[in-house]
Amino acid sequence: MSWWWAGAIGAAKKKIDDNYEPTQSYQSVALIIGVTGIIGNSLAEILPLSDTPGGPWKVYGVSPSPRPTWKPDHPVSYIQCDVSNADEARAKLSPLTDVTDVFYVVATCTSEANGSTLRNVLRTVVPSAKNLRHVCLQTGTKHYVIEESLDPPFTEDMPRLKNKNCFYYTLEDVLFEEVKKKESSNVTWSVHRPNTIFGFSPHSLINVVGTLCVYAAICKQEGSPLLFPGSKEAWEGYSAASDADLVAEQQIWAAVDPYAKNEAFNCSNGDVFKWKHMWKVLAEKFGIEEYGFEEGKNVGLVRMMKGKERVWDEIVKKNRLKEKKLEDVGVWWFADDVLGVGGMIDSMNKSKEHGFLGFRNSKNSFVSWIDKYRAFKIVP
Repeated sequence: MSWWWAGAIGAAKKKIDDNYEPTQSYQSVALIIGVTGIIGNSLAEILPLSDTPGGPWKVYGVSPSPRPTWKPDHPVSYIQCDVSNADEARAKLSPLTDVTDVFYVVATCTSEANGSTLRNVLRTVVPSAKNLRHVCLQTGTKHYVIEESLDPPFTEDMPRLKNKNCFYYTLEDVLFEEVKKKESSNVTWSVHRPNTIFGFSPHSLINVVGTLCVYAAICKQEGSPLLFPGSKEAWEGYSAASDADLVAEQQIWAAVDPYAKNEAFNCSNGDVFKWKHMWKVLAEKFGIEEYGFEEGKNVGLVRMMKGKERVWDEIVKKNRLKEKKLEDVGVWWFADDVLGVGGMIDSMNKSKEHGFLGFRNSKNSFVSWIDKYRAFKIVP
């Protein structure tokens, strides 16, 4: 059974090898920039596995914050480093001369900041890592949608929008520019554009599953209905999602497969869903009987969750949860962004044509990540 197929059908749900033993001989060395993020966390789980393509892998993980208490004990060399600071990035990343593959899976809020942060990393790693082979850059479906939208389903050959403020475009331009500077021309790249990501990372700015779990827990605590906070278009229309493990698998595939070099790929689960069906799943997982969409009450989570800190404090104390502050686990503005639109459908044809056949059942993915937030005592 091939590796991507095992992941697709869920046979690889247990990520940490029981018999894992560190090895002194590695075929590949990964540098994950953004290791505590929603994709970085999945990469940190999957790369060290004994059957991961390109392995055995040695893994460095970089984050600006200390290693979080919820972070599983992956066999990853954790480096606390603010890569937006050029001097700090140079000091802490230049000694990593054995890196063969960079996975850049972090994003800040502005085009300029994103571009300079990626540049700081590549200007350090590209010259110092003599055996560097590949750079994976993660962007997203917003490549096709800013203030205006291209006509879905989105395909990778669509032209860029005229809006120059899309930081994804900036990131791509920096990637192409810096990789070309490598003296040898054999460093390759890939760009990965996931849709709405279902995954695990309590402090990620793009954590929709965790945020919805927190909202549901508050509704359950108050005895209030689980009202859909987004638009009718999102409630009734089709949406797509990207399982975080699937995105990580696609990036690893791109790093090791010659047919994936120097290409951009969409990455979604391969199916579609409606939020009105997923909402029923969320309500059932938290034991909420009354739920649904009510016109006029869909005012967004930013408004609906204002002043709920005391309720969350009660939930934390009652259930002995790990995350104490509501603002640390509820990314209301991002959930409002996701649930405010529908029809953001992308095509996976190019990815499949190049050889990546991984997929996920979006409903099962949603449930599995809810279960993980509970298992790690982030939500009750």
